Amino acid sequence: MATKIRLQRFGKKGKPFFHVVVADSRAPRDGKFIERLGSYNPNTNPATIDINFEKTLAWVNKGAQPTDTARAILSYKGVLYKKHLEGGVKKGALTAEQAEAKFAAWLEGKGQRIEGKKDSLAASKNEAKKVALAAEAKKNADRAAAIAKKNAPVEEEVVATEEVVADETTPEVEAAADATSEETTSEA
Repeated sequence: MATKIRLQRFGKKGKPFFHVVVADSRAPRDGKFIERLGSYNPNTNPATIDINFEKTLAWVNKGAQPTDTARAILSYKGVLYKKHLEGGVKKGALTAEQAEAKFAAWLEGKGQRIEGKKDSLAASKNEAKKVALAAEAKKNADRAAAIAKKNAPVEEEVVATEEVVADETTPEVEAAADATSEETTSEA
């Protein structure tokens, strides 16, 4: 019986959620399985992967073949790297302590990369919020200015008409004043 480590799809349309299982290769995708190893949720960023490391390593050592996606998941979690290091120990290239030290260093580096990605995603999200708030504040200021401009011309028109009336009477008064001054100069 050929066993596969593969994904069983759950979740609703457009929101997949997967169980990582060991199943007979002839069984249907969502059908009967031998053992459930963990879960994989691609909806989060970064994707949430929760597997039982020891069970998965035991099945890989027994000869269970992961599918392409399952291989990527196992590689991401370090199961395949651990198998590789155990192979080096069996061949005598490494000691068990050296293999554990290398695996611990790899896990630490992997954890730092994941935290770095989470931090960068959070920073970009905060930056997007700041840009959106600045754009909203500018839009509100423009809207307030437009409202103030719409309300202000009514008062300015009244003041402007009074100035026009004053300007119109001034030339007549000046003309009358000029006429009287001309009359007085011609009489003299």
